[in-house]
Amino acid sequence: MVYVTGDTHGDYSRFQNSVIKKAGPNDVVIVCGDFGFFWDDSKQEQKNRRKLANLKCTVAFVDGCHENYDMLESFPVSEWNGGKARVIEPNLIHLMRGQVYTICGKKFFTFGGGHSQDFEYRTAENWWEQERPTYNEILNAADTLKEHDNSVDYIITHEPPASLKDCLRIDMMQRLEVHAFFEDLMTGCRFQQWYFGKCHLNRYVPLKYYAVFDEIYPLRDTAGKAITAPWEAPSEFPPEEDMSETEEA
Repeated sequence: MVYVTGDTHGDYSRFQNSVIKKAGPNDVVIVCGDFGFFWDDSKQEQKNRRKLANLKCTVAFVDGCHENYDMLESFPVSEWNGGKARVIEPNLIHLMRGQVYTICGKKFFTFGGGHSQDFEYRTAENWWEQERPTYNEILNAADTLKEHDNSVDYIITHEPPASLKDCLRIDMMQRLEVHAFFEDLMTGCRFQQWYFGKCHLNRYVPLKYYAVFDEIYPLRDTAGKAITAPWEAPSEFPPEEDMSETEEA
């Protein structure tokens, strides 16, 4: 089964949900940006990452506006399910911008990054310019989609297209090149559903757009069938770690 959820901001409680607890090695949870488990590398954050690594399912995320990009970029890039990714743990995957992955027999186009609303209040120690997609990243994404005949099953992003920001009345004055690129995708790319996390809403926007936040949604195709086909899950997981000790503040 493939599940989709929104921004987690380093809060492990999302992964204590009963849905995640029941998920197994053939299940994958996709986070639509602002993953937040790579931020300050504190002891608590390291502990939470170990917990993620000990989940039986795979957690895959696109980057958002609240990531420590220096930390993320310290991990090597490798091939994963047909696209470039950072395989941080066998079951913890950074889905990179402009890539197409095959998961459960379905094609997923991913493109993270965006613009921080709190940019003016952040400093060089907690803001990274890499959050903003570059022109070259957009060009590479367009080329990748062409290789797939501009046809995928699902689109996973952090930011929504500009017109959806207007529809949801959120960040209406924010405009980046990537928003224009996403507008082009709405008409120039064939896809079944598009999921994005930036708006911190759980809302369906007809006919095929989904703003996701703190809910965990099982992914279904247009016929309502759950996406459960076998996929290239990690062959093995690390031994379970004892997490019974008291949580640090």
